[in-house]
Amino acid sequence: MPLEPVVLAGIAVRRAGFGAMQLPGPGVFGPPADRDQAVAVLRRVADAGVNHIDTAQFYGPVVANELIHAALYPYPEDLVIVSKVGAARDERGGWLGAQTPEELRAGVLENLRTLELDHIPVVNLRRHPETDVPLTEQLDAMFAMRAEGLIGAVGLSNVDVDEYDTARQRGEVACVQNAYNIVDRTHQPLLDTCNTDGVPFVPFFPLGSAFIADRPVLNAPNVLAAAAHLGVTPAQVAQAWLLDQGPTVLLISGTSSPTHLEENLAVEDIVLDAEARALLER
Repeated sequence: MPLEPVVLAGIAVRRAGFGAMQLPGPGVFGPPADRDQAVAVLRRVADAGVNHIDTAQFYGPVVANELIHAALYPYPEDLVIVSKVGAARDERGGWLGAQTPEELRAGVLENLRTLELDHIPVVNLRRHPETDVPLTEQLDAMFAMRAEGLIGAVGLSNVDVDEYDTARQRGEVACVQNAYNIVDRTHQPLLDTCNTDGVPFVPFFPLGSAFIADRPVLNAPNVLAAAAHLGVTPAQVAQAWLLDQGPTVLLISGTSSPTHLEENLAVEDIVLDAEARALLER
């Protein structure tokens, strides 16, 4: 049976979405090695009925948004583009914080310009763990932009349960995007809370950090054993396990490879039987 879609920003989206982080060059910086292939991947995403794409102005920077615009503009009516603010890049590709209300607003405006949108369906506040900007000030800025019509809905990223609760007290939270995978379950309490509240939880780094060569998820013995049992790839098993963690878990696995894209799209059809679940929970 096909998986039930999840409502995100008022639109039913497929459980398997697409993340644009892998489209720019190495380190999420600079242009892709093959621009035509990156555009083709995005068009295949839309043709396959995927209607949830995750991006950010600081991917590239600008590169991911420019590719999305080149491939898909004018956008399908049911496409939910989710961007994020709270970071920037220096001229060498280093990651910078952009946490003040003024910087958050500038990030939203840049996303609107490069995506050529009047409003962005969802924008996640990417909270930096070491910022000294109060969360309440950031939330006030985000919800003010929603009231202004620049943002359709406000999401959160890199937050804990207390920060999530603070946000929920000030307004509706469209989704939560935190690092989570079968090896690193640090944010299990927040996933459980989102499941209880019916708020979409979007795990990034589903196969481990994209910035670390050693991918512990793909090399985990239990993942390899479950993949062999089901006759699929370790990456597919790891993503199927994520979908199995709750009815509102949304995937944003990203790739610049057409082959890997097809493998990711097929994850929705993988059924974890009792033996696979037992292997994965060892």
